[in-house]
Amino acid sequence: MKTRLDNELSFYQTALNLRVARQQQLASNIANADTPHYKARDIDFRSAFAGALNGRVGSLALANTSSRHLASDADGPLKPHLQYRAQLQGSVDGNTVNMDVERSAFAENAIHYEASINFINGLLRSMRTAISGQ
Repeated sequence: MKTRLDNELSFYQTALNLRVARQQQLASNIANADTPHYKARDIDFRSAFAGALNGRVGSLALANTSSRHLASDADGPLKPHLQYRAQLQGSVDGNTVNMDVERSAFAENAIHYEASINFINGLLRSMRTAISGQ
């Protein structure tokens, strides 16, 4: 039987895991800003988080349909939530990375990640206070 603390922590663990996956995708976009024909992608955090809370994401591993396939955890069940970014400004080489958009999304995601860490710390601090009685 899961305790309330387990439920609270699993909620934040799911959020942190998705924030990390999104941060990696945003970093990949930034790293490929000069790659011809690279299409910027982003994770739809709301739908991915809702799916994870409903148990639709599960482990972050690809299903192998053949014994000859190599194991990989690229994209995994997050792939349905990984979307191409709308192109704001045309590029001669076909690259859709807009550095202003990527930096802004990267910073916003980092702030949300830090906020989740602070919520977890507050929850644990409250539990410690309740246990010690001080």
